[in-house]
Amino acid sequence: METPLIPAEPMLWSGWGDPAKATELPASVRDLLAELFGVRPPAEPAATFGEVRLPPVALPPAVLAALAAVVGKEHVRADDDARIRHTRGKSTPDLLLMRAGDASDAPDAVVLPGSHDEVAAVLRVCAEHRVAVVPFGGGTSVVGGLAPARRGFAGVIALDLGRLNRLVSVDPVSMVAELEPGLRAPQAEQLLSAHGLTLGHFPQSYEYATLGGFAAARSSGQASAGYGRFDDMVVGMTVATPRGTLEIGRAPKSAAGPDLRQVFLGSEGAFGVITSLRLRVHPAPAVRTYEGWRFESFAAGTAALRRLAQDGPAPTVLRLSDEAETMIGLAKPADLGAGGRDSGCLVVAGYEGSPGDVAYRRERAAAVLVEAGGVHLGPEPGEKWAQGRFSAPYLRDALLAAGATVETLETAGFWSNLPRLYDAVRLALLGALGTPLVMCHISHVYATGASLYFTVVTAQTGDPLGQWAAAKRAVNEAIVQAGGTISHHHGVGRDHREAYAAEIGDLGGEILRGIKERLDPAGILNPGVLIP
Repeated sequence: METPLIPAEPMLWSGWGDPAKATELPASVRDLLAELFGVRPPAEPAATFGEVRLPPVALPPAVLAALAAVVGKEHVRADDDARIRHTRGKSTPDLLLMRAGDASDAPDAVVLPGSHDEVAAVLRVCAEHRVAVVPFGGGTSVVGGLAPARRGFAGVIALDLGRLNRLVSVDPVSMVAELEPGLRAPQAEQLLSAHGLTLGHFPQSYEYATLGGFAAARSSGQASAGYGRFDDMVVGMTVATPRGTLEIGRAPKSAAGPDLRQVFLGSEGAFGVITSLRLRVHPAPAVRTYEGWRFESFAAGTAALRRLAQDGPAPTVLRLSDEAETMIGLAKPADLGAGGRDSGCLVVAGYEGSPGDVAYRRERAAAVLVEAGGVHLGPEPGEKWAQGRFSAPYLRDALLAAGATVETLETAGFWSNLPRLYDAVRLALLGALGTPLVMCHISHVYATGASLYFTVVTAQTGDPLGQWAAAKRAVNEAIVQAGGTISHHHGVGRDHREAYAAEIGDLGGEILRGIKERLDPAGILNPGVLIP
């Protein structure tokens, strides 16, 4: 798979990604959506940029001046363009609101610090004046992680870390690189490639997400079977908090008390602002190859993935689509709903590394997959998946425009509990939405369990926000009751906060609130997010 180029344009304000890559649904697909799911075009056209409703700037001029004194006047922006582009994230509810012209959650200003010291100084100003601070990377949150609670604050700023975008150093002996958090993933890969290195982290948000966002949300990329999750890569970090600075991580592992990195990994900006990351890196692979395998059922494919995860050899990429996702992914539009030749479940296995390593793992993994009942399909399905890996969010925009509600949700569980978890989520979605298209895949595997990633397509009602909110509540309850985690890699934000509270219990919530009170006594960091 070729590493995608860095998008030249800013993120689309009312949708996903590079505006130049926006796509339209073919008429045949629109007809099928209408026939199979009752999808009809929205009653109202999407709002234009000029029709977006912004609240007035609430911050007093004295506060804006104090912020400008820290970062420079040109790096404090309160214009409509900056405020709109820093409003919420990219979940389907976020996009539906923006398409309706609702920017009521817009920050009052966007502040762009250029150093750790400037970040720390901005936090001091905001604590003094009770201004809420939303650390902002790529703006790709899909769990309400960028829409803070405003009540009790003088205003809200988006702390855009885009100017912290350097590769600080490379330690080729330890295979560790220090990078700043505002680097977008393609920028980081470009800088590392000059040293023959890679992070190996390619989530679906790759084009626009930042390294700081990956750490703050515990991101997991498509090649996690080979390279690990992003939190596995973090060996050290620098964090600015309203109380001061923390330098964490002076050895690969330590028995010197609890690992404080874990306080900030997954903290979603609620405890501090990551200003530097020391990350494990890898030699850039000389070979990348992807292939497809077919299994008779999702259960059979799951058993095969478990064998590889537990006994090896581990491919770099290992992914299993259920019957519905396989059919949609492999069938032509005319075949949708027909079953037949596209029945069964697709496994994508990818291998990255030196020629000898790739050949060794590929041969031995193939023996395991054949013994488990897999049928080799050759390279085409794997290469097709790799080439289209970052296109799904663009397709979601086209489906929303056509009148479909499209959203993703994910969880994870132990292997023995995965069938129960899979059934619970599907039943919750069917009960809440009637007859939606529900697709699922496993894309992150471990010796003890795996993730489940669902995609849902249904016709929009007159109240699509209420429609999805009801479905999301039902799914969250089902996940908790079935013993899964409320998020494997999307994070908690506001959307999962109640379910997260149930997952960690009352005492767990007290611990988080205690950390918050100690590091952020004024409660200015991303209020309303994460903390039960």
